Amino acid sequence: MSPPLQREIKQPAPFASLEAEVFLNVLRTSATLVGGLVEVLRPFDLTQPQYNVLRILRGAGVDGLLRGEVGERMVARVPDVTRLLDRMEALGQITRERGVDDRRIVRVRISAEGLRIVNALDEPVHAMHAQQLGHLSAEELAMLNALLAKARTPEAPRV
Repeated sequence: MSPPLQREIKQPAPFASLEAEVFLNVLRTSATLVGGLVEVLRPFDLTQPQYNVLRILRGAGVDGLLRGEVGERMVARVPDVTRLLDRMEALGQITRERGVDDRRIVRVRISAEGLRIVNALDEPVHAMHAQQLGHLSAEELAMLNALLAKARTPEAPRV
């Protein structure tokens, strides 16, 4: 019997390597999980990067963050953080303030509207996580977390 991913994507031949199969399995799983988030965000007319920015800025508190810090904290890198922030400012989700002494410095803060949106999403996102991953035990989730972190740092020693 062929492995589950091989059946799911209807690939007749075995994968070239176990590493290739794991890579595609992670991509397939990511697409499935992100698809659920996209559905939760749709009624709020919010994209995944916008949601990420709102969560980052809510966590930053009243001081906000510099534009570059927002980009550094993004879960998935976006090619043009400035353009993303432009759209969010136009929608009233964030505010930006240029430095007085150095106009290149831009401080970004969540607006009242952005805070309203991200707070309203807390429960639906939590429910989505429970639906998507609630069938895994706490031990399995911890193991998966550790393995995913290890996969992102190939220089880590083998266990």
